[in-house]
Order: sequence, then structure tokens, then C-alpha cells
Amino acid sequence: MHKHRPPSPGPQWPRSRAALALTARLASVLLLAALTLGLDLRLPTASAAAAPRQPRAASAAAQLLVLEADPPLLAPAQPACQQTLMVHVFAYSYGDPFVGTYVPPACDFNRVTLNLTVTSRGRQFDRLALMYFNDTEIFRTSTAEPTTNGIVWTYTKDMSALAPLFREPQKIIFDLGNLIDDTYTGSFNTTLTASFYADPESSFTPADVVLPVSARRSSADAASAFNLPAANATNALSLPRNVDRAIFSISANGQSAEEFWWANVLSSDVLAFGSVTTLYGYSPWREVQLYIDGALAGVVWPFPIIFTGGVAPGFWRPIVGIDAFDLKEDQIDITPWLPLLCDGLDHSFEIRVTGLNDTGTGEATQSGTVGSYWVVTGKLFLWLASDASAITTGTAPTVIAPAPNIAVSSVAGGTSTNGTNATLDYSVAVSRHFSVSSTVVTSAGASNVSWTQTLAFSNTGNFSDAGNVQITNQKTTGLDRAAFGQSSGIFERTYSYPLWAYTGYATSGSNYSIDAALDRGKYISTVGTSAFPLGLEGYNTSATGTVLEDRQNGTATYLSVSSPSSQSFSAGTTEQDVAFSAVDEIEGGDGELLYHRHIVATNGTVVRDEEELYGRADNVPTEESLVKPVGVPQEEVLVNGYGAKSVKDVLGRGPRAASPPSSLAVPATELKRGAAGSKGQG
Repeated sequence: MHKHRPPSPGPQWPRSRAALALTARLASVLLLAALTLGLDLRLPTASAAAAPRQPRAASAAAQLLVLEADPPLLAPAQPACQQTLMVHVFAYSYGDPFVGTYVPPACDFNRVTLNLTVTSRGRQFDRLALMYFNDTEIFRTSTAEPTTNGIVWTYTKDMSALAPLFREPQKIIFDLGNLIDDTYTGSFNTTLTASFYADPESSFTPADVVLPVSARRSSADAASAFNLPAANATNALSLPRNVDRAIFSISANGQSAEEFWWANVLSSDVLAFGSVTTLYGYSPWREVQLYIDGALAGVVWPFPIIFTGGVAPGFWRPIVGIDAFDLKEDQIDITPWLPLLCDGLDHSFEIRVTGLNDTGTGEATQSGTVGSYWVVTGKLFLWLASDASAITTGTAPTVIAPAPNIAVSSVAGGTSTNGTNATLDYSVAVSRHFSVSSTVVTSAGASNVSWTQTLAFSNTGNFSDAGNVQITNQKTTGLDRAAFGQSSGIFERTYSYPLWAYTGYATSGSNYSIDAALDRGKYISTVGTSAFPLGLEGYNTSATGTVLEDRQNGTATYLSVSSPSSQSFSAGTTEQDVAFSAVDEIEGGDGELLYHRHIVATNGTVVRDEEELYGRADNVPTEESLVKPVGVPQEEVLVNGYGAKSVKDVLGRGPRAASPPSSLAVPATELKRGAAGSKGQG
């Protein structure tokens, strides 16, 4: 039994974040000076000899293998059966999703996985993609940004939580909005395969019924996500009357003006630097809310997703950001609401997203809205009593939901050469407690049930150089807990999302650069049963909980040259450390280490990759095969050279834009947004 993570030799975390920022700034200044002088900026390839083992990467002439460093999904050696669900090229695909048909397999199964393999070459932005069965979102992912020689990636996702959907015929809608023209040449060539397993070792019990809360546009062969705040994300649903437990999951992420919500400022400060620098408001705090019949039923404080063009693309090649290939859902246990919901009538389920409105004098309240836009859907997971004639009753839910505690401040100072403020310091702190409880009477008897949440958020930020440099220091923490009686069951989840980011923008003539540094993490401890598997399947452990510790750290630069020919250069170093452990209690210490990976990439090459996998179950193959591309073309297709004219020209990659942008031009003010100013450079 491995109780503690082994030490990782080689590169260590930087001693200070100030050192990170200084490293990024110096690299950008030196490279920009070299550009201006016309020096050769071709980057040397990092030596593979420094790696303790041969990295799993493509050769120089082959496609670059892009990866998300996650704990592996373990499964038996052979699936009971497989199906290819999609082979499709997403070229000019805004508003034109792939539409197909799913027919359940003839084999018996209790586990399902999806394998998505994608290839692309040329120049293209990162794109958001959503997959649906009819009106129900089942998978949310995003793309990597391609290179001239091409990239390939694969991601395998456990879909066992949606087993009831896989047992029925479905319309498949896979929505990946993409643009193709003379400049943006990269199509996304996709292969999607489902594998079905009859795994006798699996103890996961999926819900009996899964219901969507979505825009319900599958009948028109369209995607079913809501775009907030423009839409009203509400569905009226009638639940079965014999529900024993109910969980609501929310899938939500920001796009366009809300993609970098964590770098936003107080609304009173959006003009702190005049029209020179574009700032977005509603503060850097976001809350996704669930309302049942108009009453608050729970909240989600989202993890800050950074896509593969985000901040500076040099961070994310070939290691993408945390969760970029699998945007995870959060869940709210709504079992205390069952006495209300099991009456056979329609009840409304609504998803909202809010930030903060401030007075400019140190006071703020929830805004009830945000910028444009958030892509949201929801699902209800229902576990039913074995007796179909049973009716769940009980007491009405008691909700305790005081307003959040909010503290904000901001100070602008100095005078820049253009007459605006030179600096802006701001801080936002929010905390809240929520609980709902009731007595639920099912066919098994009466039980006191509750759902409680305790959350805290802090963000301190600084702009300098008239808004051209931004530093963000943010942390979100929370504890979610579902209790059922005295001893019949419990679910607990603690989470911490620290994020520190530095970005700087500089110009030299018509050339410009963006330098950046990041230190971010996702730390989650989960014990008990929920709507989704915990990831313990395939490991030889009897534990009932998990701990995930995931940290990324690095520096990157982006340079754009307008003459003698338009070119762009992106470089960076990213280090990631991932540990996955089994535990029986939230406060149970380090637990039993199941998986550990320490990986470092520099300028598109993996230079160190140490990976350890412990406690594999007997029915899992011994060959380590964590990356299995499916349907990768055998022939290479050459494309034009890779060059960028400016910072990302098309903002937002919503899964269903009303129409493609009419112009690819971006005002100069969009290039000076601090942390968000480097949105998705090609």
C-alpha cells in the first residue's frame, strides 16, 4: 500500500510567483527586441535526452500528440461490444452540428466509455463542443489549437452515469462550431467510439432516470444549450412519484466577454483606463444557481476553465489546461425537495448565473446577471423505488439561504501618458452558507435528509502600466454535504481552486507581445455516492472516496510580427503534477496513492514525464495504455505556414452562434485587456 506520494526529481515549482512574472516579462522583452531587430527566432527543440523515459509523443515529422494529464480511466481488457458513433469533419460548422442515430448494443453492460479522437492541422482557434442524446447534454469538451504539421489527441470519458440513456435509442447531436477561410484553415477530424463493459467488479449504481433541463431543440437537429443571460434557462418537469433520491447536475462555462470572468473587475471600474483598455465587469466572482419553483435550491461556484488559446497558447502545447478536454459538471442533491416534487405535477427548474453589482463606494450586491455569455444545461438524476406504485411524501423543504457576505474595494492611482489612470488595485471577497432539509418518506421509511453548502471566495488584483499588465490572485473553496438520516448514507465533497495569473502586453512599432505566467490548481476530496463514478473502477481498493490533487505552473509568451511578413510565435514551459488517491474519510489524510504523474513540456516538446500507477484490479490489462487514438489518418496532408496577424480575432466559441462573425477585425482596445487580452491567439 502506497500511503504517500513519492518525491518527483527534476524541475521543481518556482520559488515565488514574482520569479514567474519576472521570467515571463524578461523573455517577452528579449524576444520582442529580437523581432524588431530582425533576428532569427526559430526555437530550438528541447533535448529528449533529459527525460527519464521516452515521452509518448509524435516524431518531428508526425502529428504532435496533445494530452490532458488526468488519472487514467481503467477498464477490463476487452469490452463486451463497441460502436462507432461518429466519423465527421467539422469545417465551416457554426449552426451545423453532426446529427446521427444511436441504437443500443445487443450485449449486456454496466459500464460505458466514450473515446473521442481528433486530428487537425493548419491554423485554428480553440472551439467548444457539446454532445447530446436528444435534448440531454452528455459530454462537453473543447479543442486544442493545431499546428502546421498537425496535432492529434484522444480523450476517454466514463459515461456509466448515463447508462439509462445508453439503453434507449437516441438522436446524436455533436455541436462543434468552427470557421474555415483563407486564414483559419484547420478543420477538426473526429472519431467517436463507445465501448460497453460487463464489469463484475463495478459497484457504481447509476440513476434509473435522467431528465434534461435544456433548450430542447433536438427536434430541429439543433444543439440544446442555453446561452445566458439572453435566454431563460427554465424547464417545467413532472417527476415520477416513486423517487428515492434525486441529484441535479449543472454544466456551465463562460464564453466571449465571460470566458475570463476570473479576470474581470468591479463594474464601477470598467472605464478605469478609458477606452485604451477593455475591461469587463460584474466582478471576478461568479455563482451558478439552481431554482426549483422559484426557490433557491443550491449553488455552484465554478472552476476557472482556461482553454487552449487562453491567456497565452504557449502554455497549452502539448499539455492542455486542467479539464479542457472534459469540462466537468457540478452537482446539487435535491432529495430534500422530493416531498414537493413527487406530487405528479409540473415543477420549474431554472439555472441562473450571477456576478456582483457595486456602488463604487465599497458596497456590492448580487447582480442577477452577467456579461455575454454563459453556456448552460442541467440534468436530473433520479433513483426510483423498486415498487412502481410507491409514492414519496414527507415534509416541505426548509431552506436557509441568507444573502452572501460580500466585501469589495478598489483604488485607482497615478496618471499614465495618455491621461488615464496608471494603476488599479481591487479586491473581492464573498462567502455564503446554504442549507435545505426535510423529512422524506419513501417505501423504505422516513428519513431526515439535508443538503448543505459552505463556500468562500477571494480575489485580489492589480493593473499597472495603464492596464497593460494584470496580476490576479484568486481562490475558491467549498464544502458540499448530503446527509440521509443518522447512518443510512452521506456524501461529502470539499474543493479548492487556487489561481494566480500574470499577463503583460507590450508593443514595438507594429509588433506586439504578450507574456504570461500561471500557477493554478484543482484539489477535490469526495466521499460517498453521487451521480457520477468516483474514478475508483479498475483499482484494487475498497475505499469509498477519492482525493484529486492537480497543479499546473508555467510561463509563456506570444509574439506577433507584421513585417516583412505576418508571423506569430508562441513559446512556453508548463509543469503539471497530478496525484489521485483513495480515502474513506474527507479528513482521512493522504490516503492510498493510486496514480501519480509529473510532466513538463517546453516549447511544444515533453521533456520530462514520470508516471506511476498503483493498485490495478485483476481484470484490468497490465499493459499501460493510457492513450489510445482511434481513427487517426495514416497519411499526412500539408497546409500553409502558421502565422498570426493579431490577437485572437473571433471572440467566444459558443456552441451555437446565431451566425458566423461578419468581420475578422478586432479593435486595438481588445488587444489590451490584461489577462484576457491574449484570448486564444492562433
